[in-house]
Amino acid sequence: MAQLTEAGVVTGTADKDYNLIWFTETCLSNALRLETYIEDARRSGDDEAAALFVRAQESSIRGAEEGKSLLRGRLSA
Repeated sequence: MAQLTEAGVVTGTADKDYNLIWFTETCLSNALRLETYIEDARRSGDDEAAALFVRAQESSIRGAEEGKSLLRGRLSA
């Protein structure tokens, strides 16, 4: 239930920017992890899995870029 009501009560961080920081970091982490998966799939000749991982990586990179853009605007204000 804490997830539905969390507004800094549990974490002490009732800061919407924290959510953006977490989101951006997670997207970047996913992009890095997916690089390993892409290389593993390509090395084993699994083009179908490699293509899936490439698309997922592209989505993670887009998410990270959007998160960074929002953070730039909010943290410079």
